[in-house]
Amino acid sequence: MKRPFLIGVAGGAAVAAGLGGWLWLQSPGADVEAGGPRALVQVEMPRLSPQAEAGQAVFSDNCAQCHGTRADGREGLGPPLIHPIYEPDHHGDYAFLRAARQGVRAHHWRFGDMAPVPGVSTADIASVVRFVREVQRANGIR
Repeated sequence: MKRPFLIGVAGGAAVAAGLGGWLWLQSPGADVEAGGPRALVQVEMPRLSPQAEAGQAVFSDNCAQCHGTRADGREGLGPPLIHPIYEPDHHGDYAFLRAARQGVRAHHWRFGDMAPVPGVSTADIASVVRFVREVQRANGIR
């Protein structure tokens, strides 16, 4: 008799979590690029260090098409990197290097696998990580 109750509670919790995630993704994303895919999160841009500015330029050239110019994600293309999933304790800096070098299988989002990013150096990736981390901190992700 207890099993249907537990299934009902678990199912309700799953629906609530899914709805909450859907609502979270729907609410803040103003379209940064007119006519382009909608941003998935709202991102406040801080004043960046020179190293992060260099990373922003590399990011714009190699990552923004899918991850958005502010690392705010793009509907149907790629996840936001300014998101608690990518906080340093969950996805360390090495995860970004590995993703750029080897690509990554989809595991948190339903955007599909990420292909490797050709032509970026280790220094380029380090500057991208600096950019992402500074913007994350400015948006409360530590």
